[in-house]
Amino acid sequence: MRFGKTLRDSIYPPWKDQYVDYAKLKHLLREDAAEGDDRPWTEDDENKFCEEILNVQLEKIASFQASTFKSLEQRANQAGEKLRELAPGDGEQKGQLTIGRIKELEEELDEITNETKELKKYSSVNYTAFLKIVKKHDRKRGNNYKIRPMVQLSLSKRPFNSEKAYSPLVNKLSTMYFAVRQQLDENQDSATGPSSEAQSETQNGETYTAYKFWVHPDNLLEVKTLILRRLPVLVYSDQSAKSLEAQGDPTLNSIYFDNQKFSLYTEKVDRQVNASSLRIRWYGQLNENPELVLEQKIINENGSSEEKRFTIKEKYIQSFIKGQYMMDKTVDKMEAKHMPKEKVDEFKKTVSDIKGFIKGNNLEPVLRANYTRTAFQKPLDDKVRISLDTQLAFIREDALDHDRPCRHPEQWHRSDVDNSSMVYPFPGVNQGEISRFPFAVLEIKVKEDANRKHPQWVEDLMASHLVYKQPRFSKFVHGVASLFEDHVNNLPLWLSQLETDIRKDPQDAFEEEEERKAKKAADELVVGSFLGSRQSTSHTAAISSPVGRSYLQDRITEEQSTGRRHQSKGKGGRSEETETSETAAAESRHFGGYGNLSSIFPSFSVSKYAQAQRKKSVVLPPGVTEPGQLIKDSGPLNVEPKVWLANERTFLKWQHISLLLGSLAIALFTAGGDFLAMFMGIAYIVIAAFTGLWGWLMHRKRRNMIVARSGKDFDNLIGPIIVSCALMIALILNFVFKYREAIDRFHTPEGNQTSSTVDTKWADPVNIELL
Repeated sequence: MRFGKTLRDSIYPPWKDQYVDYAKLKHLLREDAAEGDDRPWTEDDENKFCEEILNVQLEKIASFQASTFKSLEQRANQAGEKLRELAPGDGEQKGQLTIGRIKELEEELDEITNETKELKKYSSVNYTAFLKIVKKHDRKRGNNYKIRPMVQLSLSKRPFNSEKAYSPLVNKLSTMYFAVRQQLDENQDSATGPSSEAQSETQNGETYTAYKFWVHPDNLLEVKTLILRRLPVLVYSDQSAKSLEAQGDPTLNSIYFDNQKFSLYTEKVDRQVNASSLRIRWYGQLNENPELVLEQKIINENGSSEEKRFTIKEKYIQSFIKGQYMMDKTVDKMEAKHMPKEKVDEFKKTVSDIKGFIKGNNLEPVLRANYTRTAFQKPLDDKVRISLDTQLAFIREDALDHDRPCRHPEQWHRSDVDNSSMVYPFPGVNQGEISRFPFAVLEIKVKEDANRKHPQWVEDLMASHLVYKQPRFSKFVHGVASLFEDHVNNLPLWLSQLETDIRKDPQDAFEEEEERKAKKAADELVVGSFLGSRQSTSHTAAISSPVGRSYLQDRITEEQSTGRRHQSKGKGGRSEETETSETAAAESRHFGGYGNLSSIFPSFSVSKYAQAQRKKSVVLPPGVTEPGQLIKDSGPLNVEPKVWLANERTFLKWQHISLLLGSLAIALFTAGGDFLAMFMGIAYIVIAAFTGLWGWLMHRKRRNMIVARSGKDFDNLIGPIIVSCALMIALILNFVFKYREAIDRFHTPEGNQTSSTVDTKWADPVNIELL
């Protein structure tokens, strides 16, 4: 299907004049010119085309999307206010609310939701139109002018091009829907369903919430080390588990199926109900006889997904695809082992469903995804599962071109790739048949549990600057969009973001996450008041990001929290333990806060809270036991010589300063003939003695810390501050005393006048009075 017809079929009638004028752009590009038209493409023609696409069409689409989205947000906020007004009072019951007003509110939410969906389709089809027309331009006029990178960069800066722009509005609508349907008794579930930033998946009867992110190569190592502190790397084989040698992360191959019309791709991009995908997956090289798994993933109406899978041998795959083999031998083996009849029937049904799915959609292999996977999971604990895919490459596996097929039509995979055991970056594959993904893909799966929240470190990682959210990312969709762009008429919105720098400033990422949490808490507060819930859902902003703290922000936050505690007094009794903990925390902020004495001298923290924290026992995670012997005590002491030499150099520096001050003090004491010189000499002798004694004490203390392998800080600011202040005071006193002595001499009678007679042969005696 040509894209022009797809664009016309996608037009939403109320907005028909706001779509991109695709026909005009094709006319400017001379796509509709006669065959004999051989006019040269001039710079003036290029300027007209760029002016139209960048300054006219793109601005029209962007401004309309922004104004419409703002209008939808305002309508959603007004609906939230109406929902708040319908909240029952303290003495009212929910049954006393007017059902008619609630249904009117539900109809209004339906209108907002439908328009939001249409706006998303509007953004997607116009985004695809821009990419299609610039590809035509570069293919036809690319010898002298290429504008696709410039247009992609401009698209990436527009809000209509991002899934993230719609997430807050969709989440708010979902929360209000939940409240309305609870009141109408249409949905009694306690949860609102998966967020737009996550997907629900069902595997082996367990339900997980999945989050997807991109990771820039510069942040890859930091993300790995952050996860490794909490979860071990998952071992894939017994051989790897028994060996301490590094086995390396396994390589995965997934071959995806689709038909010549790319129906599965279109259904998945359009998020149609029961959209499915099919793939064959295996680890390592195919010539090593790995276990092959045939998987079908189905997206349900509520956004959750489920998988059907079974293992199959390589020699049976082609006959199974053609419908000539029904896994009869595997069924016979299961029955011979006297497996439960329910399990055998379930296997038969899975095989029959997948075979019918292949036959009904005329599916064939079209795409391969090859990547290296690092998986993190605790042994026998699947509450949190994390996978990190790197070196991701997409390779064409189709036979669409009968004259030059990428894959032999009678085979289910490319023999040139598998027989030669090609590895990333696949230098033997033609450039037009491969697409290398520039980022790593991080997927976090957390088992759903209504009684437990996500681990805090998982929340911190997902909100950090190290990852870039892409909740709808799909390897299958991205591979088809990047390699078969001429065969599809709808492209995912994340394509243009590949040209941007996804790295973020830590403080900006922190502030963005705090704003998102505050909006979410405000929406939940509306629902809580409507349902009569007394549980507080307000969000308390953190002080600042981990990379930078502000003393002023700390003080403001402390004063606000103190004021809230004073206001809350008298509203109910609190336990002694709560009051004690608040008092201890307040003392901790007073003694250990930013800009106070404890922030300069950490050893001065003597508050009750600090003492309690030092005495508190650390709660170890499951499966971890406290060691009977520390590593530092498990063997002979091996300390590098430079550590000892650094301590000795610091000691010698202190003694050097002590000798200089002592020499100065002795010189003043012996050479000076007045009381002031003797007094200052004694003062400098005291400072020199303290300097030498302090250097010796610190040398001994740090030596003992080195021997004990202490984890404490080696720095100490007390000594340098005392010596500096003492020298400054001594110099100031010396200056003051000398200045006063000079003033006294100036005002004495003997010093008022001094006469001198100068006799020379050139002049008479001259009297000079010095005043």
